Amino acid sequence: MASLWRAVMGESPPNPDDYDGIEYWSNPERTGWLTKQGEYIKTWRRRWFVLKQGKLFWFKDAIVTRGSRPRGVIPVATCLTVKGAEDVINKQFAFELSTRSDTMFFIADSEKEKEDWINSIGRSIVQHSRSVTANEIVDYDSNNNNNR
Repeated sequence: MASLWRAVMGESPPNPDDYDGIEYWSNPERTGWLTKQGEYIKTWRRRWFVLKQGKLFWFKDAIVTRGSRPRGVIPVATCLTVKGAEDVINKQFAFELSTRSDTMFFIADSEKEKEDWINSIGRSIVQHSRSVTANEIVDYDSNNNNNR
């Protein structure tokens, strides 16, 4: 049944263990619309994203309540990089999120939104990485501003 779901929806249904105990409907670190490429069927779909407690959730609708169920979830601790990808997929405001085995592409609505998402996800990757101690956490915003 799960393979049928993936074939029809182009996305894997999330495992509740991936988000159990995280109140994604309350006080998220970042929310917003992004266009995401499907995992199996490579169509682009607009989804509402929520970043909270080291997890990046996506939903069909922007109204997220206690009863909402994510369409997907990415544990950012499994991610290695988040960076701009406009030249890779030839789409404006694009960025990529890479794990050891996969690269996912997203499109923001503006350059500022793209940069804000990259910074927020980057900070979350660093904060939730098991190989980094608290005193090694980097402020992505200050590093990004130094490069301009």
